[in-house]
Amino acid sequence: MTAPVGPHELTTAHLRKRLEKVMPEELVAHTGEPDLEDESEGIMRRPDLMVIAWDDMEVPGSFDPRTLIAAVEVVSRSNPGNDWDTKMRDYPLMGIPVYAVFDPRTGTGAVLTDIHPTPGGPRYATRKDFVYGEDVTIGDWTIATDGLPRYPPDKLPA
Repeated sequence: MTAPVGPHELTTAHLRKRLEKVMPEELVAHTGEPDLEDESEGIMRRPDLMVIAWDDMEVPGSFDPRTLIAAVEVVSRSNPGNDWDTKMRDYPLMGIPVYAVFDPRTGTGAVLTDIHPTPGGPRYATRKDFVYGEDVTIGDWTIATDGLPRYPPDKLPA
């Protein structure tokens, strides 16, 4: 008997299927290994979902983050700051042009684009917030967010 899949993993699976229905065949909404590594910045990350060309996956070792079309994260209920703060800083520094965040705690999210320089380093200039139930555009593709799982209220940290 296996453990049930939680809202985090279900959300990732839903997003993967929805994106792959609208993306061209040469792209994949990839989950899993390997990591993304930006050696020059000393940053290694593994997004919940990476939109990448099949050809860019044929590399030894880690993926080059600059080959990603988008990174998608589903906010962890135990460490939301990692997705909303740390990765929001790291992903533009790594050159990832689109960062989408889905938050099952609140049923909201944001898509961040347009990397621009700031005194504190590269940041996303454009942020489009959404609530579950609205359509959301990630890169060139629009998907529905209706029916995405939410964390049960009794499971939220205090």
